Amino acid sequence: MSKLETNTIDTISGSTTLTLGGTNANTINVSGTLQNNGSAFAQGITEADMFRLTANTSGGTNAVISANLERVDDPTFSKIGTGMTESSGQFAFPSTGLYHVIANPMILTNNDGNSYIRIELSTDSGSTFTDTLAFINHGIGTATDAVASVYQSSFVNVTNASTFRIHFKTSSMGAGSYIVGDTDANYTTFKFIRLGDSQ
Repeated sequence: MSKLETNTIDTISGSTTLTLGGTNANTINVSGTLQNNGSAFAQGITEADMFRLTANTSGGTNAVISANLERVDDPTFSKIGTGMTESSGQFAFPSTGLYHVIANPMILTNNDGNSYIRIELSTDSGSTFTDTLAFINHGIGTATDAVASVYQSSFVNVTNASTFRIHFKTSSMGAGSYIVGDTDANYTTFKFIRLGDSQ
């Protein structure tokens, strides 16, 4: 085994391609940070997590979804990275980064024109949730049950993992309307995917 110590490797005159390794090189190890023009290469998705609602909310409830939440535990499920931390409906991020936050609730409405779930953000460790990032709505203005799986999402630029929190809050729910949950199936889910570094 030999060792090459140098500061710069360049292509020969007339060539724009530098090849590391040959026909027998299956692995190239890089110690430190691999960069492109001074910026580190993106590492791909380092965090991805998914929670679900395990039981129906009570009819007409307008509040933060704070109970009956679990990380999906189906046999084929796996998260990437550390994963989100959930406490009383508040979700904390494991690290800074640009996250894709997705809410996909199943809403049953009865004589209710607008049943909402709101994605709300706190930047002060959950003391106040001042930013509504997205509205998810389903409604039908007749006294007939109508069920729909609806969807909304937002990018969240988490610049401080210690203070950023997300929760999901119902509003305008009529007496006969509720969010559908189940402990063995993904009826209502909340997904968190780290796309890259914070911006």
